[in-house]
Amino acid sequence: MQGRLSPMVDGKIQAFPWHAWQQEFPAANRIGLHLMEWTLDQDRLYENPLMTIQGQAQIIALCKQFDLTLPSLTGDCFMQAPFWKAEGETRAALEADFIAIVRACAAVGIGMVVVPLVDNGRIDSVEQEDILVEYLTAQSGLLRGLGIRIVFESDFEPPELARFIDRLDPALFGINYDIGNSAGCGFDPVEEFAAYAARIVNVHVKDRVLGGTTVPLGTGNADFPTVFSLLRKQGYQGNYIMQTARARDDDHAGALKAYMQQIESWISKAA
Repeated sequence: MQGRLSPMVDGKIQAFPWHAWQQEFPAANRIGLHLMEWTLDQDRLYENPLMTIQGQAQIIALCKQFDLTLPSLTGDCFMQAPFWKAEGETRAALEADFIAIVRACAAVGIGMVVVPLVDNGRIDSVEQEDILVEYLTAQSGLLRGLGIRIVFESDFEPPELARFIDRLDPALFGINYDIGNSAGCGFDPVEEFAAYAARIVNVHVKDRVLGGTTVPLGTGNADFPTVFSLLRKQGYQGNYIMQTARARDDDHAGALKAYMQQIESWISKAA
């Protein structure tokens, strides 16, 4: 996850690393990482290099120079300013932001946009769900033409998430399975996979304590052996994005390298 190789911004565990984003490319290359999920905040949205022609050219050049791909984007902007909760001109402006974002993603080769339906982005009513589903369905032609898939991260109970995702075309919409968030909510991975495993197209790897915050891998309530076993049985072939706890000693590269080795061990042992 972009930002995990940079100092924290304003004490936040996740935010776009304004002063260090270029340095993350060689830093990732040095520890053997070859993909990164871009992060996008609502604050200064159109200043983000992803959203400018000059920035897009720089991103493409850095990817080529350091053998890195950007398969996905995590849209914290949608959680911070959800159009499905807005009205009138505000909603129209946020919907225009959505269009601009997916076009920018296509310009640099990002094919998957994560929309977090958690925290401020959580769907609170049938009306909000209908607004979201109807708007995104109306953008199906655009998404198909750009080669963009929208994937949702949510704190819905497994049956509710299965019901929600069934409303949307599986060719264009899927689920981002966040191991830590599910553990933090106390969900049973077996029940989750029975409900919607076929719709999982991206995985965030992190650990959380039940009802609490992100902690170093293996110290929270996430059942990694079970999750990786279920993913293997499902035939999951997608990416694993490390959305892990921040390094306590500021050795961000060292922390990610250790996490990567731990994850690879869990995956290799998964039956």
